Formats: sequence, C-alpha cells, structure tokens
Amino acid sequence: MARLLFDTTFLIDAERVKGDLDDVLDDEDDVAIAAITIAELRAGALLASRRHKTARTAYVEDITKTIPVLDYDVDVAEAHAELLAEVRSGGKPRGAHDLIIAATAKASDRTVISADETAFLGLSGVNARPHRQS
Repeated sequence: MARLLFDTTFLIDAERVKGDLDDVLDDEDDVAIAAITIAELRAGALLASRRHKTARTAYVEDITKTIPVLDYDVDVAEAHAELLAEVRSGGKPRGAHDLIIAATAKASDRTVISADETAFLGLSGVNARPHRQS
C-alpha cells in the first residue's frame, strides 16, 4: 500500500483524459489531496467557460466527496516553513501552491503524484512521481 497525495495537475489530467489510472494506483493505495488543491480546482471551475463550468463544478464536488482532503494544520505549516526556507536560501523559487502541496505530502508522509514532478524535485523530505508513462 502506498500513501499518495494527488497534485492538482494529476486531477486535471484525470478529468480531461478520463483514462485508466490502474498504472498509477493500486486498490490498496491510501490517497488524499491537499486543501489547496480544492482551491485550485474550484478556481478553475469558476473561471471556466459556460460550456465547461457545470462539468468542472461537478468534478470538484465529486472529488471532495470521494477523496480525503488534508487540512493545512500546524504540522503542514511547519513543513511549509522548512520548505520555504530551503527554496529561498537555495535560490530556487517554487510556486506557492506547489510548496503547500509539498508540505502537505511531507507532513503526512505521502508521495506526490503529479503531471509535473519537476515542481517537487529536490525538496527535502518530499517524494514525487509522475503519473504519465514516458
């Protein structure tokens, strides 16, 4: 059993492709998402064209009903502070939301599943893997 944290890019790909995720997930995997991921997905739904708005809103609602959401709590805040200090002192800035997702993964001992694993490479205590086959 793997402890996984779905990145927003993974969920966006899953919505668009509606493909088979068996290559990424096992039935026993423990999956979750960071609370910031809901904000990113919800913003995408709110900004969607009228043609896509209903489907995207339903997709976000389905995700929040079926996948556990991990809060930004004190443990995540501590991990976030460590990662912020690391990237700032190393001169390698990262996206603010990516760092929150990374901190959530670090604090909950999960591996990030992402379409853009480079956003998480080299961060101390953060494991990431791509979901796309190369």
